[in-house]
Amino acid sequence: MFQILQEICLWGVVDRDVQCFKTRQRRGKIRSDVDNRDNVRNAKGNQLRLVPRDEEIREIESGDNEGGHASLDKAVPRPDGTRDSRIPWFRSGNGNSYTVDEAEQFELLEEEGSQRAFPAALCKQPAYPEGSTIDWLREEAAERERQRRLHAQHGLRGLWTITLDSASIWFVVVATGIGIGLAGAWLDIMVKWLGDLREGRCAHGFFYNQVTCCSGLDPGELCTEWQTWSEVLHVNSIFGQSLLQSFVYVTLAIAFSGSAALLVKTYAPYAFHTGIPEIKAILSGYVLDSFLSPWTLLIKALGLALSVASGLSLGKEGPLVHVSCCMAYLISRLFHQFRSNEAQKRKLLTAAAVAGVSVAFGSPLGGVLFGLEELDLFSDESDIMWRGFVTSVIAAVSLQYVDPFRTSKLVLFEVTGVADTWRAFELVPWLFLAIVGGLLGSLLIKLNAAAAVYRHNSVLREWPILEVVGVSALTAAVSYLVVFLRVQSSELVANLFQECDPAKGDFHGLCNPTAIWANVFLLILTALTKVALTAWTFGMMVPAGIFLPTISIGACLGRAVGLLMQGLHRTYPKSWIFSSCPPDSTVRCVSPGFYAVIGASAMLGGVTRMTISLVVILFELTGALSHVLPIMISVMVAKWVGDAFGKDGIYSIWIAMRQYPWLPPVDFRDRGETAARVMKPAKDLVVVRDEGECTLRDLNALLKAHAFRGFPIVCGEQLVGYVTREKLQATIEPLLAEDAASGAERRCTFVTRPNVSDADVFNLSPVLEKAVLQLRKEVPLELVVSMFQKLNLRHILFTQGGTLTGLITKTDIVWLLTAHFPYTAALSEKPH
Repeated sequence: MFQILQEICLWGVVDRDVQCFKTRQRRGKIRSDVDNRDNVRNAKGNQLRLVPRDEEIREIESGDNEGGHASLDKAVPRPDGTRDSRIPWFRSGNGNSYTVDEAEQFELLEEEGSQRAFPAALCKQPAYPEGSTIDWLREEAAERERQRRLHAQHGLRGLWTITLDSASIWFVVVATGIGIGLAGAWLDIMVKWLGDLREGRCAHGFFYNQVTCCSGLDPGELCTEWQTWSEVLHVNSIFGQSLLQSFVYVTLAIAFSGSAALLVKTYAPYAFHTGIPEIKAILSGYVLDSFLSPWTLLIKALGLALSVASGLSLGKEGPLVHVSCCMAYLISRLFHQFRSNEAQKRKLLTAAAVAGVSVAFGSPLGGVLFGLEELDLFSDESDIMWRGFVTSVIAAVSLQYVDPFRTSKLVLFEVTGVADTWRAFELVPWLFLAIVGGLLGSLLIKLNAAAAVYRHNSVLREWPILEVVGVSALTAAVSYLVVFLRVQSSELVANLFQECDPAKGDFHGLCNPTAIWANVFLLILTALTKVALTAWTFGMMVPAGIFLPTISIGACLGRAVGLLMQGLHRTYPKSWIFSSCPPDSTVRCVSPGFYAVIGASAMLGGVTRMTISLVVILFELTGALSHVLPIMISVMVAKWVGDAFGKDGIYSIWIAMRQYPWLPPVDFRDRGETAARVMKPAKDLVVVRDEGECTLRDLNALLKAHAFRGFPIVCGEQLVGYVTREKLQATIEPLLAEDAASGAERRCTFVTRPNVSDADVFNLSPVLEKAVLQLRKEVPLELVVSMFQKLNLRHILFTQGGTLTGLITKTDIVWLLTAHFPYTAALSEKPH
């Protein structure tokens, strides 16, 4: 049903700008008449004349071109004096000649005079202002018209044009994939080097990180090339070494994070945070071009490297999606078809977002599923999936070609040494981890929202850089004391996912069988500390992702439970609980590393509320393909538990807090309520009444007095149509300038009146949306919400027998679906 409605609305868009589209139809008529070598006439048989935009009004007023018509010469001189009989030319009454292609720059005017002729220049749709939402139906109709004109060309020129048009899409896709792959590799290298720089430097190469500096050594061999700062400065006392190391560690952490905050606040305020909430809003139709600007891209990349290397409890995965979309946006600006069509641009941005996930996790398939599940694609899924898949693969190949980790593998956290099979008794601790992940994920969401509200309403809002410096100092000090927090989150997760192997060494005593209880306590302390730090850090004035901190929290809890189960098995190997374990003591029965994977998946499910894409990302991330079923169970249970405390994931919460016009894909049920509950009645609406006395100055005063995005047009009590603010403003501004120069005050009308010949009445009917969707206020509210979600509408008008009774906008539906959240309006202001 909704597909049928969408088709109706799409055709309605073609009809609503009636004068502009009649012009296109007449151009088609001209082409037909060119073939017939006849004079140009419209469907009524009236002769048409072709006049340039800048001369059409003057010719009408001066009475030039009496009886003028557009005639065809078989060989008409070009402007340069040459002739070509193969190219059809038109000659207007004043002697000017034009080709058919040039004719598309003009308006064809009927000889019948009614109101003042409507300039063709005003048929062009104005650019969407920042903070508005796009008209999907209009954009799709414009793309269909562009494709029709494109395929109407014949011969080699037409084939070449169509080929270039198709190639431009794949150029953007391939260039974006390569760009984000290289950017991801650069970020990995920079983060690793800057992070290691806090503890020391390489003696034979300052720009080498610790892994590169010590490469080529056998396991367990001492690396003499890597020097701590106490060794560099020749500090010998233990107390002096500890004091110097901690001082450099904290100082560089503050310097990195403070620099990131300064860059963001000074040059690109939209570079802060993760960017995924804004990307979701943009893909749903929200206009936020500043969020994708070149400065935002540059500052996001630099700030992300600095903030992650500082040791703050954040990750780079979410911001990489933002970086990828910025790249696609800038590359697409090279081509007119994407600059001029917001819907086509967003299809490319979706493919770019998918590639960002692919690079962040080394998960091409997971990235595609992430686009379908988390970015809420609503149309052309197959086309977008294919472009996204190609972009993801190219990005992953580019990343692996650079190989920033020097592992020759795309998997970031490979799980090795895990038992090939899992036992039934392990379902109990895994379910426990899933429940804890759901509970702790919900707690993290609420703490993060509360911290954001407090920051917004306190003095911290005026001192964002000072806040970042203070939190960075606290994080660095705590991290230096808690040994598991001292390393980068990626390194911590990689070690927690690994099984103990003497050949690979012992990560801070994690594999010591005599220190199980100490390690369990330290892991739980690390997890709880990270929960508190992440809840506050995610939202500060620095680029920040939440995937990696969430994974590390869950991995710590999972490893702790795994160590307890391993210790229990060692203490009671003959218990009936472990009867399914092999009797051979050399075969591992309990794998604490995989418990860490289960904990990470449960925590991610509790925070993001993702399902299918999360499972695929995790098994691509870890390579644990044989253990997909336990991962699926943990994600499912964690989501169920989290949904009991609120169905919104952390990205949906941030969208609601910042009041972006994004409709969550929820199944709305409201016990028989009608649209009248949400509808704003006609008596409270600001409408334009077209009674024949409206002037351009009246419309300009209306625009200045009200900030609404559009206005219903009524004639008497009957609804005529709807006009958007941007189109009305773009239309009347040049006309007002003409009035100011001439001293006249012209009237205007939105209704075509054939019997009116007053030259001072300007016909504005082409700017109307005449096919706007109309319903009765008695329709179920569920249907209205569903239509907004599935058709991506901006507004619905309600009428009774043609009389306007009310209006519902997309903002009203957003408020309806997010009003249950207590922090909805807390962060409504955009970043300064």
